[in-house]
Amino acid sequence: MKMNEQIEKYINIESLEKASKVFGIEGPFDHAIIENFFIDEIAFNLESEFPDYGDSCWHSYDNKMENKKTCNNWNVFPSKSYRAFSMLNSIQFVNFLSNKFFNDKPLFSDPGLNGGGWHIHKRGGLLNPHLDYSIHPKLHFQRKINIIIYLSNGWKDNWGGGLGLWSSDENNNPKEIVKRIEPLFNRAIIFDTTQNSWHGLPDPITCPEHQSRKSMAVYYLCDPPKDVDSRGKALFAPTEKQKDDKGILELIEQRASINSAHKMYKR
Repeated sequence: MKMNEQIEKYINIESLEKASKVFGIEGPFDHAIIENFFIDEIAFNLESEFPDYGDSCWHSYDNKMENKKTCNNWNVFPSKSYRAFSMLNSIQFVNFLSNKFFNDKPLFSDPGLNGGGWHIHKRGGLLNPHLDYSIHPKLHFQRKINIIIYLSNGWKDNWGGGLGLWSSDENNNPKEIVKRIEPLFNRAIIFDTTQNSWHGLPDPITCPEHQSRKSMAVYYLCDPPKDVDSRGKALFAPTEKQKDDKGILELIEQRASINSAHKMYKR
């Protein structure tokens, strides 16, 4: 499948093809790491377009399970970010993912970037292990793939921020971290969200105050099977220290409900 020349000026298709050959070889669920996701110059430009952490564009999540900010407002994205998100949601790129990673299983983009867009964490940022929403609250397709691209040039390993991937116990709860993926600049991870895919940032980030962990996130959908979990919001799990905390368990229930999840963020 020949990719559109404009897309190839942004996205390193060769890196994606390499990743497709190892997708699903390692656990705890199907995933692959993609190095040099964007063309180098584009990656630096995209990082430079991120707003400051204190900018008014961000939605802020600040509770005992998640400390992060997000933005999926297309009107805010500068030119190169707008074009990158457009290409990642294009029919041609979606068909490429379907062909290379899922044997032509039909996939659909989400141009609304529900839960996606820009993500940013500062010092102290964290994210409990969680499962992403299962059924899109408006399109009613099943969420199938996450692609997260890290855009913090010069990120140090000792600052933390690695994405943890958990195995599951017999009750389908997170058991232990099997792998940690460091957020190296222009590295991406692609993974299947339909396989009990517990992931998160369990330990607070320790980067300097003037630094931040930046990423772009795009999600792809598919037709839901008959026995699909109808979950419309993320389902979080408590950490070991939180398991007996009734307040945390109530927070998890509130966060998982479409009717109350909006109370968990502010602008």
